[in-house]
Amino acid sequence: MIRVLLAEDHETVREGLRLLLNGQADMQVIGEVGDGRAAVERAGTLKPDVIVLDLTMPGMSGLAAAQALKASPAAIVALTRHDDDAYVKELMAAGASGYVLKQSRSTELLHAIRVAASGGRYLDPALPPPEQPRDPRRRTSTPRITDRETEVLRMMAAGHSNKEIASALNISIKTVEVHKANAMRKLGMRGRADVVRYAVLNGWLKDP
Repeated sequence: MIRVLLAEDHETVREGLRLLLNGQADMQVIGEVGDGRAAVERAGTLKPDVIVLDLTMPGMSGLAAAQALKASPAAIVALTRHDDDAYVKELMAAGASGYVLKQSRSTELLHAIRVAASGGRYLDPALPPPEQPRDPRRRTSTPRITDRETEVLRMMAAGHSNKEIASALNISIKTVEVHKANAMRKLGMRGRADVVRYAVLNGWLKDP
């Protein structure tokens, strides 16, 4: 029996995962948590075989939790909506055994859990092919972005929507869009994947 700990901050999603996993003859959900710090604590007491870990959670992020759990005997399967290559590389470097997209079929998660429990590694086949890394020297002469632009980019890289960023920073959605556009223009970014890579380069995704 594969003993699984669920780490997902959305209760409805967590409930669906519990029903899915407990419906398998070889799986049992032994615990559920809603943030990364709790995942680290419960992993130490419950001793699960596999931890299904969301990346975007309040408090300690899923990535920070994976890094804290690197020495744990439990296998980690990331379950997330983020398909950016930077996230995949960071999670795998943190010791994760699987990476599955929430938008994929449930069979992908089940397969990933079984592979991870047996000591293997599994990447969702729906993930886009990795992109060629850019020369980091391109950014050495770029203009400095403001503190508020930095805050917006950090939250964007962590997976927050414009509405969530506006609420957290107590500004309008339009202002969020302006800060985002200004920052991306200054740094020569073309899309969200560039923002994520910039966040990885600056160590933002490693912060709890």
